[in-house]
Amino acid sequence: MNETGRPQEPMSNPRADRVRDVAKLAGRPARLKRGRFLAEGPQAVREALRLNAERISAGQPAVVHEVYASRACLDRLPELEDLAAATKLRLATDEVLSAMADTVNPQGILAVCSFMDVTLETVLDAGPRLIAVLCQVRDPGNAGTVLRAADAAGADAVVLTSSSVDIYNPKAVRSTAGSLFHLPVVLGADVDQLVERCRARGMGVLAADGYGTVNLDKLQDENAARRLGVETPDSEYALEMPTLWLFGNEAQGLSDAELSLADHRVAVPVYGSAESLNLGTAATVCLYASARSQQPSTVPGR
Repeated sequence: MNETGRPQEPMSNPRADRVRDVAKLAGRPARLKRGRFLAEGPQAVREALRLNAERISAGQPAVVHEVYASRACLDRLPELEDLAAATKLRLATDEVLSAMADTVNPQGILAVCSFMDVTLETVLDAGPRLIAVLCQVRDPGNAGTVLRAADAAGADAVVLTSSSVDIYNPKAVRSTAGSLFHLPVVLGADVDQLVERCRARGMGVLAADGYGTVNLDKLQDENAARRLGVETPDSEYALEMPTLWLFGNEAQGLSDAELSLADHRVAVPVYGSAESLNLGTAATVCLYASARSQQPSTVPGR
């Protein structure tokens, strides 16, 4: 051990028990049993470590339990070693990291993290204004992409229904690009109860639906008009109000039962020849429309 307590020699046996224990977290049974998951790559690990430092400073339980990295990665990105000062950092060879990681070509660092999902009550008690709900979304890449979009749009939380993918799936975690560590996530929600409880808190409910009769651009135009003091008596929905967005399955979209829960079915207009937008793109457009409408006006004097 050196003066900082860091191991001088990297782990080099890809068949060691510790390596196998970490690798098992790529599978859901091991994740559920241990309540832990893998964050792979510099971006995800950086955000995990930043959150870890915040939580430790606030006297809360740690998020990151172990970090494994190559010397080359730490030399290239020294801030990662500094951020990992409060946790166990172990050097490992590229061969060991390959054996641990879910990716074919790992990026030189990974972390073992605790589950971080919260209860719906925790989210609602914070007075949210924008929530994204994934209904029966099965692809981990899509789920991660929507979570990343929700983070970028300043959403207050992402909720996944019980029939949606495991957000701690390694591919889903990678697809969030670190955003998993930025905003609350609720798992296993019952969409009927979710909508009921959000409505009780004064939130409107919109369903993203390619066949919807409400045009998202029209809602945005009406919001812009209200910012200028123009009355919009025929407006179907005020985008500036607290909103719960429902996003459906990649192939089938939202079910009839899920659509029936919404105040309105909203379509993103397609001006070109594409048949439709994919889930991640549609969710991004919808969330940004709400986020922009909820921001203070940038028009002077308004």
